Amino acid sequence: MTLSPESLLQTLSVPICAALVGAEWLYSHFTRKGLYSATGVLANVYLTSLNMCVDALVRGLYLFVLDYAYRFRVIELHYSPVVYWVMLIVSVDFMYYWLHRVDHRCRFFWAVHVPHHSSTEFNFSVGFRSSVFQPLYRFVYFVPLALCGFKAIDILIIYSATQLIGVLVHTQAACRLGILEHILVTPSHHRVHHASNGKYRDKNMGMLLIVWDKLFGSFQSEDKREPVRYGLVENVAIRHPIRLVLHEWSAIAKDVSSAVSITDRLMYVFGPPGWRHDARTRTSSRT
Repeated sequence: MTLSPESLLQTLSVPICAALVGAEWLYSHFTRKGLYSATGVLANVYLTSLNMCVDALVRGLYLFVLDYAYRFRVIELHYSPVVYWVMLIVSVDFMYYWLHRVDHRCRFFWAVHVPHHSSTEFNFSVGFRSSVFQPLYRFVYFVPLALCGFKAIDILIIYSATQLIGVLVHTQAACRLGILEHILVTPSHHRVHHASNGKYRDKNMGMLLIVWDKLFGSFQSEDKREPVRYGLVENVAIRHPIRLVLHEWSAIAKDVSSAVSITDRLMYVFGPPGWRHDARTRTSSRT
């Protein structure tokens, strides 16, 4: 059976990710860094497995939607293959930035995304600690790319490739990368993204390029004077497999039931994470 380029990429990513995790675990073990725990790795594998199941169920739908949008493309791209793929990489990364930013700024979508941030560890295995239900809606962000003349399967290939690259920045074992810090998302940038510290919160949303964060005011460099604290501001040990995925939805339901007005109820669902009707507003549920 011949695998599609996207399937081949995903198949190859499994041993690559396993090798990265194994190498970092050995580094952590022999240097006594304590970067890994069995519970953390099992939770990460569990979440990515659920994400893959949801993705498999809806893949036909979003391929259909993107391909249908492509039929109504307003631009015909007749560039050389190199130019086409470079443009697509930049475009996919730009749309992912906004997907990720909305996931952090709207509580409805934060409830989907929060399992990725609920780990107090930061290592390569956290890179595939997936937002379980994100496949249900993320393809909508890439519809404009299909309308601009990029083929559906090409969009998915590049998205999958950038997600694999995104795993590489989930590590504490890498130092700053010199001039690349000004262009690419690096481990240093992404350590900031996973921090619960006030100055770091909801920063560095990019997957591949850090330039979007610098352009749109969400960039923060890592400060050696303020060590990163990983996880949520109010970390709770969640071992129940269902609560690990749905705990923020439970919190939303509780807040909505306590609200008096319809406006407040809507704000608890669609407002910024941490919003409070009693004016004790937070900028994020990780405050």
